[in-house]
Amino acid sequence: MRIGELAARAGVSVRALRYYEEQGLLTSTRSASGQRHYTQPAVERVTFLQRMYAAGLSSRTIAELLPCVDAPSAETSAAALERMAEERDRLTDHIEELIRTRDALDGLMATNRAHRESLRTA
Repeated sequence: MRIGELAARAGVSVRALRYYEEQGLLTSTRSASGQRHYTQPAVERVTFLQRMYAAGLSSRTIAELLPCVDAPSAETSAAALERMAEERDRLTDHIEELIRTRDALDGLMATNRAHRESLRTA
């Protein structure tokens, strides 16, 4: 199938498919005129990539996880699980930092409210 058909079937843009290829996450063959052609399993591959992106993973991390998909084994599965755990820890740290930032903003807002109230009563 051609790139437009894959994009439609997988629910992504043609630009996204080109990006996936640039990142080494998706492969195609080329016709004599240079048009990309994909096989049916590419639809499932793109859907999988979308799930990985939705989980907050970068292209680089996804590329590190693909051996578990492309050549499943106990070793690649263990490596993928370890890498995903690292990403989860990174996300947890980021969430904690965002909570601290939000709490600091809440403090500033409370100070502002108190100041506004003092202006009304003065």
